[in-house]
Amino acid sequence: MVALVLDGKLVSAEFRNQIKQDVATRIQQGHRAPGLAVVQVGDNPASTIYVNGKRKACLEAGFNSFDYNIPIETTEDELLSLIDTLNKATHVDGILVQLPLPAHISSRKIIERINTNKDVDGFHPYNLGQLAQGNPLLRPCTPFGVMKLLEYYHLSVTGKHAVVIGASNIVGRPMALEFLHAKATVTICHSATQDLERHVRMAEILVVATGNPTVINTDWLQPNQILIDIGMHRRQDGTVHGDVNFQEARKKVAWITPVPGGAGPMTICMLLQNTLFAANYLSR
Repeated sequence: MVALVLDGKLVSAEFRNQIKQDVATRIQQGHRAPGLAVVQVGDNPASTIYVNGKRKACLEAGFNSFDYNIPIETTEDELLSLIDTLNKATHVDGILVQLPLPAHISSRKIIERINTNKDVDGFHPYNLGQLAQGNPLLRPCTPFGVMKLLEYYHLSVTGKHAVVIGASNIVGRPMALEFLHAKATVTICHSATQDLERHVRMAEILVVATGNPTVINTDWLQPNQILIDIGMHRRQDGTVHGDVNFQEARKKVAWITPVPGGAGPMTICMLLQNTLFAANYLSR
């Protein structure tokens, strides 16, 4: 048995084409293009790659992208002041602050300062709370993208046992909330979980988002499973791999996301979707 691939590149291309058409329609109706402000503090190489990809996607979709590349020496108060300015800017519908931030700046303070209607990353406690209460507005992009990927392939979540390995505020926790919203039975595993193998074996949908490429033994995987790999690691030769050995896992499960080309493209796609939603329904 060889697993079928959940192709995030293919699916995101279709979504992005639809978003591009929606933006063109919006402009034809006399509205301005959606505006996304992208803020990067310092020049971390990995962050730069991600930011450039997001900016390129914005431009291709017909968005206005406003770039703020600021020095690593920028103080927390200076960054908060920039957020305040962007919150008031009528041409900006979404604000994205690339994480991680330098150690002297509190990510929590920055995230909580962003206007909830412009929080297109979906990280603000208000938007996470809306998701927790079953009333999602701006949703964390990676979990949102996973749900859209499953939906595209007509893989029902309702009633399934979804196991999420990893409990970060960016992926693990909101992923569990997305599954709960879709009426799955949810287990979330973390560093203190006992007998991880048992939880993995019981999963019908398994999401691995730990940042640890050795946490899962592929012998634990089962033939009926849908495996979503959120991890990303770069080898010395420049190639990229996930939290799970793709070649081994593909022989064990029914469906699998590749790395790269799985959840990553869907994440950027949902950033565009959130920004368009904010422009259409939340802008003041």
